[in-house]
Amino acid sequence: MRIVVTRDIPACQRLRRIVFIEEQGVSEADEVDGLDGSAIHLLAFDGDHPVGTARMLVKGVTGKIGRVCVLPEARGTGLGAALILAALEELRRVPGVREAYLGSQSHATGFYEKLGFAVEGEEFLDAGIPHRHMRRAL
Repeated sequence: MRIVVTRDIPACQRLRRIVFIEEQGVSEADEVDGLDGSAIHLLAFDGDHPVGTARMLVKGVTGKIGRVCVLPEARGTGLGAALILAALEELRRVPGVREAYLGSQSHATGFYEKLGFAVEGEEFLDAGIPHRHMRRAL
């Protein structure tokens, strides 16, 4: 598997549609937020086949990691962790960014804690799914 920074936003959106809209039942209105044009996107490949994506939005000293998804056939391979580590590396390259932030689905907080993130605040609903805010220094 390889992970690259990409401008192929339609490929990232196709993966997100499969995972978030079709699999998890997130509404298109919640998934399509109009921020893709100002984001840094990662695309993961198995051979020539896109199987995962993540995006980063930068605001001040904070890089927000979001829209992280892996197709079912690539789950359990370590790709999710590799995407997060690649996102952290990309954020370290952005001048002035000192921390990473994300909204984790509540069931996945342990995954992110293993990658150095800490839960903060109360649980909240995003697109009808329980989430927790998480943050870590770069």
